[in-house]
Order: sequence, then C-alpha cells, then structure tokens
Amino acid sequence: APICWDQIGEHVIEGPEMIEIGEHVIEGPEMIEIRADLSYVEEPEAILDRQDRVIRKKTIPFVKILWRNHPEREATWETEESVKP
Repeated sequence: APICWDQIGEHVIEGPEMIEIGEHVIEGPEMIEIRADLSYVEEPEAILDRQDRVIRKKTIPFVKILWRNHPEREATWETEESVKP
C-alpha cells in the first residue's frame, strides 16, 4: 500500500548551520582519456580471482577482472582467453 504523509510525519531538514565545512580535499580517480566521440577504452588493471567452470563436458577458465577507472565492486568475470593480449 502507498505510504501516506501522515504515516511518515515531519522531518527536520538540515540547514547550513548543521553542515560541517572541512578544509580537507578529496582527490578523485585518475583522469580518464576520453575520445572525441565521448568513449574510452576499458583496460584491465588486476586479476582478483580465478575459477574453472564446467559447461557440459568442457572446462572453461574464468578470471575476475578489476577494470581501470572502476571501484572493486564493479569487477567482472571474463574468460581467461578473452583477456589475454
């Protein structure tokens, strides 16, 4: 069922006096080389894990790849053959 405003109640919105202003600077990820068509090349940065998967009677080696310019949670499983240079 949809939530009614009466069920939520009133919430206090944080004003400027509630927000802390810090002096530290957070650096972002390294610069990405972007092409004229606004695309970029995905480059593997590290192999995080290896695993052999059995499909019918064939064993296929897979590797978990951490891609450059992505956090670890965006690592993907790829066939080992597709990652080799």
